[in-house]
Parts: sequence; structure tokens; C-alpha cells
Amino acid sequence: MEIFGFTIDLKNLLSAILPVLGKMLLLIVAYLIIVPIGKKVIEKTLKNASKGQKSSPGRMKTLEKLLTNVFSYVMIFVLIVMLFSALGVDIGPLLAGAGVVGLAIAFGAQGLVSDIVTGFFVILERQLEIDDYVTTAGYDGIVEEIGLRTTQIRSFDGTLNFVPNRYIEGVANHSRGNMQALVDIGISHYDNMDDAIAILKDVCEEFQKDERFKEGPDAVGVQSIDTSQIVLRVIGQTENGLQWACERDMRKRIKEEFNKKGIDMPLSQHVVIQKEAE
Repeated sequence: MEIFGFTIDLKNLLSAILPVLGKMLLLIVAYLIIVPIGKKVIEKTLKNASKGQKSSPGRMKTLEKLLTNVFSYVMIFVLIVMLFSALGVDIGPLLAGAGVVGLAIAFGAQGLVSDIVTGFFVILERQLEIDDYVTTAGYDGIVEEIGLRTTQIRSFDGTLNFVPNRYIEGVANHSRGNMQALVDIGISHYDNMDDAIAILKDVCEEFQKDERFKEGPDAVGVQSIDTSQIVLRVIGQTENGLQWACERDMRKRIKEEFNKKGIDMPLSQHVVIQKEAE
């Protein structure tokens, strides 16, 4: 066959190309089969391991995400190397060159190396786990994913923040142990403080039967006094993550009882001074 004046032996060309294409196709098919199976094996292995250990669900999710990501990266690298091998490329010099290039990249991308090292220690020390409520790197929200390079934190307004691991410093993890439910209620200066505190104690007795509370709640008493109100405080220890719901429920009950007993909430007062014209 002649194409643009060049004679091409189509039979020999196909006999040379088809075996290579066949090998590459088999490698891609094998990759598409092995990767999902490997991820399932990792997931099942971690589930079986968690049964014999006291590991939190967040810890298991974190390890699962990390191991599946590492497994995927390794399999992609193996696929690329084997594809080059199928093309007849000597992979020995290629691997050596990849090592030199990787070293050069490591020197040039120190931020990336710092991300990976920090991410490794964050996971090893269990500073963060998936589903934890944390404050770090200027973000406040729920951890959705932890990787070796970035950590994903979902803010309460729905924003998904991708935080490079090197910026994770001074982690405040709000999901470890019981949390404090704190309610400050203001009353008017004209109301009797003892009567108001007695009402708070009655409400606290109701909520002490609530299973969400691990300790208390208790009426502490007068927290502060200013020109507009007297602030009374209630404190209790709740199950992690339930403190906000408990605070809302207590505020509602306190307001209902104050209304029944005639305890007024402080109102803003404005004084207008009018000077008569001379």
C-alpha cells in the first residue's frame, strides 16, 4: 500500500501493533478490575480489625480513605510503568530517571513535602479524624476527608475548605469527650433574683433526667450585672455534639417558666433628652 508516495506493508505493521495494543488493553482491563477489588479488601480488612479493637468510626473512616488513596496512587504508577514496558521501553533507566526527577521535585516543592509529612503525623497522632468538629488553620467545621496532602473541612454554612496540611497548627478538636452546655439568661433589675434562680433550679431538675446530659445541668447563679440586666447562668455536661440542641431546649423551657411566674426579660431602654430653645 502506498500513502503519499510511501510504501507501507500493512500486514507487517498490524502484526507489530496488534500484540502491543492487546497487551495495553489487557493491562488497562486488569487495572479496572484490581483497583475496585483492592479497595473492597481494604474496607473489609479495616472493618474486621475494628471489631477486635476499641477504634472510633471516625478513625476507621480516616484510615480507609488514606489507604485507598495510597493504593490508587501505587496502582496508577504500576500501570504507567507496565504500559511503557509493553511499548518496549526499558523501564530500568526510566525508574532511575524518575528517582532523580523526584529528588529534584522534592527540593523544588518543599511545600508539598511539608504537606505529606504533616499529614502523616496528623493521622499518626490522631489529631483529626473524619466527622470530628475542629477549629484549625482559620477554619471551623466538620472534617470530611484527611489526605496526605490536604484535609477537607466543611464549614457550618456548607462551604468545603481544602486545607494544605502544612497549615494545620494548633488544632482544637471539639469532638473528644463530653461538651459543655452553657445558657446565660438575662432578667430585669426589677425582678427578684432568688425567685428567678429557683425557677432555673426547677428547670435544671427536669433536664437532669434527660439522657443527653452526662452531668448536671445546674444553676450556677448570678454571672454578671450591668446597667441593663442581671445575667444568670446554667451549666451542664452533654454528650458530644448535642450541646447546642440542649442549650436551645433549656432556653425555651426557661422562657416558658419565666412567663408563667412573671419574670421579665430585660428590654432596651432609650432615654431622649430634649432641650428647649432659649
